[in-house]
Parts: sequence; structure tokens; C-alpha cells
Amino acid sequence: MNSYSEKFSIKILFKWTLICLIIGILSGSTSSFFLVCLNRVTEYRENNSWIIWLLPIGGLFIGLMYHYYGKTAVKGNNLILEEYENPQKPIPLLMAPLVLIGTLITHLFGGSAGREGTAVQMSTAISDQLTRVFKLDNSERKTILILGISAGFASVFGTPLAGAIFALEVVFFSKINFKSVFTSFLVAYISYYVVEFWKVKHTLYSIPSVPHFSFPNLFWVSISGVLFGLTALLFSKTSHFWHELFSKYISYPPIRPFVGGVILAVSFYFIGTTKYIGLGIPSIVDSFNHASDNYDFFLKILFTGFTLGAGFKGGEVTPLFFIGATLGSTLSLFIPLPIALLAGLGFVAVFSGATHTPIACTIMGMELFGVESGIYIAIACGVAYFFSGSIGIYSSQVVRGPKYKLYRKLNSSNLEDL
Repeated sequence: MNSYSEKFSIKILFKWTLICLIIGILSGSTSSFFLVCLNRVTEYRENNSWIIWLLPIGGLFIGLMYHYYGKTAVKGNNLILEEYENPQKPIPLLMAPLVLIGTLITHLFGGSAGREGTAVQMSTAISDQLTRVFKLDNSERKTILILGISAGFASVFGTPLAGAIFALEVVFFSKINFKSVFTSFLVAYISYYVVEFWKVKHTLYSIPSVPHFSFPNLFWVSISGVLFGLTALLFSKTSHFWHELFSKYISYPPIRPFVGGVILAVSFYFIGTTKYIGLGIPSIVDSFNHASDNYDFFLKILFTGFTLGAGFKGGEVTPLFFIGATLGSTLSLFIPLPIALLAGLGFVAVFSGATHTPIACTIMGMELFGVESGIYIAIACGVAYFFSGSIGIYSSQVVRGPKYKLYRKLNSSNLEDL
């Protein structure tokens, strides 16, 4: 009996190690390819700004592509979360090339979008094909989906610890087994090192000066956390608003990004800057050293929500980094904390509020900026999480937890008062 159990355990361990290797290698490689392509289309757009006028044509192509070939894949990250919560059908492999092409077109012609959604969707679409290969049941398939999220996130941002925890935390209030925890960390590091193997570089950030811990500093970090949380709520509501508006008034989906592309191209022409298109990495980097304009974060909210709501492809996370970093940078004019610290806090805290993942964002902040600022990062992410409301960027995310219990109590109290 013992011998049989040992053989069975070794077989299970071997199977999941093999699955992690396959997912990690494939996800890391596809993310590397995606990041290289993304850099090249971004460089081309920056050197040929006239191409922004072709954004409506690019939008129409994306709309037609998804309308005829990606009717379920169009849900993006929400499809992944829905399948995790209630497994129905395999995530189509076609999601991977569709979101890759759609995102590259969006960035080539000047849409305001991110990249994490693309990496996660490619990784998960590839990972879910192993469900049939290894004949996995629904419980094991949930683990596969977590692995896809973990590998995609870790590889695209170069943060394996945060990637592993994000994959677990974004589905935290559904059932998670120990196997998912162990394998999530394993696949995150495999995909991370695969990107390193392909010599694809990630953007480096730093917070050179971290003030000593004190109650005044704690107070100012908490105040900034409140503002970051409210900003995350504004971003989430804005994104959902544009999506609902386009769906309500334009019944034929392929026309939505065409119309959106026309409005975006004209808007960018009149504001006279390309600061708010694409990822906005240069502005993020600059925000750590110089105070950003006080409207930068708001315009990025507006343009990103509009771009994605119209039907263009990409992700929300890097724009959230832009929004948080530029807001934090602006706050340095009023809050007596170092500009780099406030930009770094905003970078991860707005993300924390918009995705309901304060633990992953705290870890991510320490991976990116160093453990010295860890206590301030944790406070900012926690406060932002509590003040970001119950609406997040993923409409299919199961959101519960301490802040929702608090909100229910407050709502109940208000009803009783009435």
C-alpha cells in the first residue's frame, strides 16, 4: 500500500512538473515574441505619427476578425475567469493569435492600451489545450487556468512572485487547492527565466530615497492610498461605461472600433501629443523624476477606457501603472514625500484597487522597487483596495472579502436609518 502510494505521488508530481515546464516554456516564449513585436510596432508608430490616421481601419479589421472568428474569445480575461468559476468549454486556442494580432494593430495605429491582457490570454489559451492532452478533470482544469494566468503575468512584467500570487488572488474567493499554489509559483519562475533566456528586457524602475517610518509619513501614504483607490474606481467605472455605451448605440460590433478609431485619431490630432497613446512607458519612467502634469492621469483614464470600450485589444494594467505613477508624481507637489516614492506607490496601488489584488501588488512593488519601500507599498495598496469600491476592471471576477462585508454593513445601516 505504501509502495503504491509513493508511486502514485511520484506520478502526480512528474505529471504536474511536466505540465509546468510545457506551459512555462510556451508562455515565456510567446510573451517574448509579443514583447519584441510590441517594441517594434511602437518604434515604427513613434517615427511615423501619420499612421494614427489609420486607427479606424485597424479598428475595423480587429472588429471583423473577432466578429467572424472570435465570438467567445472576444470576452478576453473575463472568459478565463468565467471558465474558472464555472467550467463549460475549453478556451479556444484561436484566442492566442487573435489577441496577439489585435493588440499589435491597436498599438501600431495608436490606441491607448496595455499588454498584460494579451500575455495572459495567450498563455491561458495555450495552457488550456493541455486539459485534453492530459485528460484532466474540472478541478485539475482550474489549476491549468491558474497556471496560464501566472505564467502570462510573470513573463510579460518580469515579476514571478507577483505573477504567481496574482493568479491565485484574482480567483481567491473560489476554491483553490495546494497543488495550484505550488505549481503557480513553479510555472511563474519557469516562464520568467524563459524570457531571460530569450534576452528580452523589461523596463527598470527605482525608488532611490525611502524616508524612515514615522506617523506623519504613514498619514501621508494613507491619504495618497485613498486617492489611488478612488482613481482605480474611476478607471473601472469609465471602462465599463464606454463598453456599455458602444454596445447600446452600435449594434454591429465591427463598426464600434471603427467609430472609436475615428474619434481617437481626431482627438489625438487636436491635443497635439502622443503621450497618451500606446503603453506610455516614457511618461511612467519620467514620472519618477519629474512632476507630471496634473491632468495626465485623467486623460489616460479617458483614452484607455475609450480605446478598450470601443473594441480595441490590449490590457488595462500598464495604463493603470501610467495613471497611478503620474498621479503620484503630481501629488508630490502637495504631499511631503519623495516624488519617486509617490510615483511607485501609485504605480502599484491603483492596480491593486482596480483588480482587488492588494497582496500581489504589494509583492510586485517590492520586486520592482526594492524591499526598502515595502511597508509603504503595503499600506498604499491596502488602503487603495478598500477605497476602490466593489467594481473592478474584470466584470466576471468573483469579488468578496473584508471590504465587501464592510460595504454590506454600511448599506444595511443606511437602509435602517431610512
